[in-house]
Amino acid sequence: MSRAFTCEHGMPEQIDFPLPSNLPRPIDDGAADHLRGMQWPQIFLRSTAGRMADFSNLGAARTVVYCYPMTGVPGKPLPEGWDEIPGARGCTPQSCGFRNRYQELLQLKTSIFGLSTQTTEYQREMAGRLRLPFEILSDSEFKLCDALRLPTFDVEGMRLVKRLTLIVRSSSCSELSSRTMTLYCSPRGPSHSCLDPGKVIQCRASIDTEKT
Repeated sequence: MSRAFTCEHGMPEQIDFPLPSNLPRPIDDGAADHLRGMQWPQIFLRSTAGRMADFSNLGAARTVVYCYPMTGVPGKPLPEGWDEIPGARGCTPQSCGFRNRYQELLQLKTSIFGLSTQTTEYQREMAGRLRLPFEILSDSEFKLCDALRLPTFDVEGMRLVKRLTLIVRSSSCSELSSRTMTLYCSPRGPSHSCLDPGKVIQCRASIDTEKT
């Protein structure tokens, strides 16, 4: 069920966006397996908070970074065939999910960032409309995509990052969890889908029980 707030004009404003039930299922191609255990490069990305964020020092012992292809804009169509690309659909519901579980992540002493290849201006519209309490980072110049060899794809002349959720510890990727165009599984299996923030929270909590 979708939820809505009342916007400044007194009209209902949709803030949750259910996914269609007939989307194609992603598969696992292992394209992000190399990320597990990598050290993060010192790359500065522009944030919707109006600052340049140092990706090698995001300011928390644990950080969740969810990468997503592209959020839509109200009144504008998505790229043709978008729903037929396995894993492409779901960026707005994913962001809403992390927003709704934000306090739980804070209680786990975990910071959260979204990341896409759209410009900061594009991202700010979405972040404000969805009332996101966390920052979205822009890799519009593909600095991080290229440095970490993140999987990307092209559609209608746009290079987009595939959906990928990372849990970062001590400047390295300690867990990899994603369900995307291709399904990037964590060591605990594909049930740890980045489209379900609850699974990310479970995965994040379990890391603390393991030896470093």
